[in-house]
Amino acid sequence: MPEARRDPLTGRWVILAPGRARRPDTIGPGKGAGDEARPHGRADCPFCPGNEHLTPPEISRTGSGDPGGPGWRTRVVPNRYPIVGGPAATADPGAEPLRERRPATGAHEVLVLSPDHGRSLGDLDPGQVVEVLEVMRDRARFHADAGRIFAQVIVNHGPAGGASLPHPHAQIIVGDLQPAAVVGEVARVATGDRCLVCAELEHHRHDAALVVGSTEAELWCPWWSGSAFEMLLAPRLHRARFEDADEELPALGHVLQDGLARLGRALADPPYNLAVHSRPAGPAADFHWHLHVWPRLQRDGGFELGTGVLVNVVDPEHAAARLREA
Repeated sequence: MPEARRDPLTGRWVILAPGRARRPDTIGPGKGAGDEARPHGRADCPFCPGNEHLTPPEISRTGSGDPGGPGWRTRVVPNRYPIVGGPAATADPGAEPLRERRPATGAHEVLVLSPDHGRSLGDLDPGQVVEVLEVMRDRARFHADAGRIFAQVIVNHGPAGGASLPHPHAQIIVGDLQPAAVVGEVARVATGDRCLVCAELEHHRHDAALVVGSTEAELWCPWWSGSAFEMLLAPRLHRARFEDADEELPALGHVLQDGLARLGRALADPPYNLAVHSRPAGPAADFHWHLHVWPRLQRDGGFELGTGVLVNVVDPEHAAARLREA
């Protein structure tokens, strides 16, 4: 069972999950995100059609076919090497002050984006991306209804982005801890009677230098970007929780697909991390759910780790212009 441990210096939780070290790594070091890097071939890929028996029993699918067989468009299965797992539990009341711990409870699922072994999220058709977002939303909603505190939806693209299997997939990691990064955003997004995300979207109506794509959802390189070509995507509709997303998803999916395709063309398919930020369960608070994309083009050094201050080597306006031109 993974275990959550509190860092007494920062107050942050860390998760100890030694089982993750047993993950198969079929993407070797030094290979680009778009390289094949498949030493065992598609016959051994657990996410390819016809190999459904290589995964744990599926949770859900879109498309046709019987459970455990081909015919699907997307497929959700449990992660064999979970970060979290098991029923909700509270912190150990007998823990020493410097040894606060609790089971890292929750659920960890894998969403196979499509049957195509070689098509990443940005390579899919816009309609397929919308369907992927709908499945993500549905799984987050299922776990919210079951009483879980937070669902972290992520995509790790490429080996430098943390992907250990090349077949494009997303992950839904559902836990019972308050995620520090999102809690910090919740505390700051709504200031007085103003939503900072809504204010930024309004600002872009008059100054679009940072905007990559815009419809009923907008993708932009934030003025405060902490890394090169960082992007933020938000629906114009102000809604606190991704679990409640509905009519905004088609526009969001189209803009996301376009932005990721531009990123791939501009930078030769770089590795990246994608994460959805949604208000956790608990006391009602205003928020504006959104999606982060962090290309992995830089390595943090001692300054960044020691101070917590990020250093960006590319001006966000230049990054947005380059993506618009791609």
